Amino acid sequence: MSKQFVVGVDVGGQTSKIGVVDARGEVLAQCVIRSDVYGKDANAFISALGDAIKGCIKDAGKEFDDIRGIGVGAPNGNYYTGEVAFAPNLAWAADSAVKFSEMLTANVGLPVSLTNDANAAAQGEMAYGAARGMKNFIMITLGTGVGSGIVIDGKVVYGHDGFAGELGHVTAIRQNGRPCGCGRTGCLEAYCSAIGVARTAREWLEASNEPSALRDVEKISSKDVYEAAKAGDALALRVFQYTGNLLGRTFADFIAFSAPEAIVLFGGLARAKEFLYEPMMTAMNENVLKIWKNKVKIVFSELKESDAAILGASALAWEL
Repeated sequence: MSKQFVVGVDVGGQTSKIGVVDARGEVLAQCVIRSDVYGKDANAFISALGDAIKGCIKDAGKEFDDIRGIGVGAPNGNYYTGEVAFAPNLAWAADSAVKFSEMLTANVGLPVSLTNDANAAAQGEMAYGAARGMKNFIMITLGTGVGSGIVIDGKVVYGHDGFAGELGHVTAIRQNGRPCGCGRTGCLEAYCSAIGVARTAREWLEASNEPSALRDVEKISSKDVYEAAKAGDALALRVFQYTGNLLGRTFADFIAFSAPEAIVLFGGLARAKEFLYEPMMTAMNENVLKIWKNKVKIVFSELKESDAAILGASALAWEL
C-alpha cells in the first residue's frame, strides 16, 4: 500500500499537539500531551510523545504501513541535524542538544524530519493559510515564547547552521532589559510572549496603587490580562498598548532585513488582535524606513491555532 498519510507534531513549551494528515492537508485525527511535566528527562518526553503518535495513528484508522513519516516543529529544532538544542522553554532540552529525530525514530519506527516550530508554522500558513500566494513574509509566533519563520522567495531561511530565524531574541529593550530565558536581557520574547505580557501586568500592579480587576487574580496569566482588557480594565488595555508598540517597533527593524510583503501573526497571544493591531501598525510605520512605510501588512493566521504548525510540520514528512 502506498504511504498516503503523514504525522505532524507541534512541540510547544507547555503542550505538544499531534495530527495525522492526508495529502490534501486534512487533519484526520489529533491529540495533545503535556510538554512541561518531564523535567530534564528527554527520554521520558520522547517515550510519551511516541505513545501519543501511535495512539493518534490508531484513532485516524490507519496502520503504520500507511504513514510516510513524521514531521516535527519544535523550539530550536534544527532541520539539518535533527536536534532540539538549548531551547529555554523546554526543560528537557534547555541545557543540551537532544538528538530528537534519532530518538523518536527509534521509539516509533518511522522516519522523522524536524524544524523550528515557527518555521513549521510558516510552511503551514504558506500552504494553507493567510500567506497563500506570498513568497516573502515573516511568521511571528506569539505563545509561551516568541518565535519566527522567515520566508524569502518562497523558501524558509535556515542559515548555515539550521538556526536562522530567532527574531524573538533580538534586543527590544537596550537599557535595563528584563532577563530572558535564553540567558540574555531585553529580548523581545521577555516582553511580547504570553509570559511577558503577564509579567508586565504584574510589574505595573506592584509599582502602583492603580485599581484593576487583575489585583484579584492570584497568578496572573496573559489570558487574565486579555479578559480584563475586554472588560475595559484600564491597566490591562495599557499592557496591550505597550506590547503592541514594542512589537511594531521591532517589526520595523525586521522589515529592513527582508522587505516582506507581510508580517503574519500566529499563536495564543495573537487572539488579542483587537488590542494589538493598532499599536503595532502605528509603531511599525512610525519607525520603518520611508521606502517601506504603509507597504507592509500585518495579518493574522487564518488557520485553527493548532493546525498551522501541525500542517507545516507534516509538510516536511512528505519529503521523507
